[in-house]
Amino acid sequence: MTNPMAEVAALCRTRMAAAQGVLVPAPSRRSEVAPFIVMDVMQRAAQIEAAGGRVVHMEVGQPAAPAPRSAREAARRALDEGRIGYTTALGLPSLRARIARHYRDAHGVEVDPARIMVTTGSSGGFVLAFLSMFEPGDRVAIANPGYPPYRHVLTALGCEPVLIDTDASSRWTISPEALAEAHAVTPLKGVLVASPANPTGTMMAPEALARLFAAAQDLGIRFISDEIYHGLDYAFPAATAAALSEQAMIINSFSKYFCMTGWRIGWMVVPPSLVRAVERLQQNLVISVPTLSQIAAEAAFDGADEMEAVKHGYEENRRILTSELPKAGLPEFLPVDGAFYLYADVGRFTDDSAAFARRLLDEAGVATTPGVDFDPVRGHRFLRLSYAGSAAEMHEAVERIGDFLRRG
Repeated sequence: MTNPMAEVAALCRTRMAAAQGVLVPAPSRRSEVAPFIVMDVMQRAAQIEAAGGRVVHMEVGQPAAPAPRSAREAARRALDEGRIGYTTALGLPSLRARIARHYRDAHGVEVDPARIMVTTGSSGGFVLAFLSMFEPGDRVAIANPGYPPYRHVLTALGCEPVLIDTDASSRWTISPEALAEAHAVTPLKGVLVASPANPTGTMMAPEALARLFAAAQDLGIRFISDEIYHGLDYAFPAATAAALSEQAMIINSFSKYFCMTGWRIGWMVVPPSLVRAVERLQQNLVISVPTLSQIAAEAAFDGADEMEAVKHGYEENRRILTSELPKAGLPEFLPVDGAFYLYADVGRFTDDSAAFARRLLDEAGVATTPGVDFDPVRGHRFLRLSYAGSAAEMHEAVERIGDFLRRG
């Protein structure tokens, strides 16, 4: 894995060279964000495989299944028809209408297609949301542990991410009391929540989501709901913030449930007052989302039966890990409610999850992500394991992990 401290040292050397008159472009301060460690793990795993080694991939949140057949066939037809041009910045009208229909079918909520913006994955959605909702210096609360690019992108845009530690008392989600306490210290402009969450896989019950939204509204805090793992819920159905208010900013994606990571396509449900602002930003930042991906995404909704079969595979993987990992020596993990992640406590073995993950990869051939990627406070004692692969890979991973732990 790349050493983050070495990266910081390299930045310092570049700045020193610039100060001494050498014409070396220095990175901007806003680019000095921490690396996304899971990508470094992927790179190390690829090196092992290139050298002939076998790696069980549990590091990255990427479905092993392909996009649904309906999506792939629609893309082929579009290619055969010839030219693929720009769409409007908001996205194909037919796709936006289909997404609106999805909210009616899945949640019983009517969403105006005019409020739907097609984005370059959820990542593009977060950039647009942060730029349209916040000014430099604004403080935005996020759950800790949480998805690293939340805080990295906020930092790069000049905002201040405020980590709110979560624990079992709130099922590892932000509580209204914790939000109010953070706001009382220094006012918050926004709060971002995810359910199901990455890296924990925990979910907010509908009433918990409603209480947190109401608390944010009472405090004048803008609300962003990351719903990219919707559809992958096992403990209870995931609730959408679209059912609570038009003022919630919602981010979703075709990457997870629809298995379309590399197609880089997602969507936003935007508060009415921000639609034109988000559209202007999209026009200037990307012009439009790749048309071929939009065509495929619209057709992906016709592959629901196929995607439900994939989801059942995740449920079996979840069963394998939750029943077999304790026997292998990893009995402590957070509630595995949804998504395809298990967040395991390895504190009995190490206080350095990055070194532990490196050894597990190099010595046992199992790629996992150290908790420090998601939680700079307590992540040194956690690993995230993705179970988006096959059942055979889950059995193999458990066996390898058990052997590794027994060897010490």
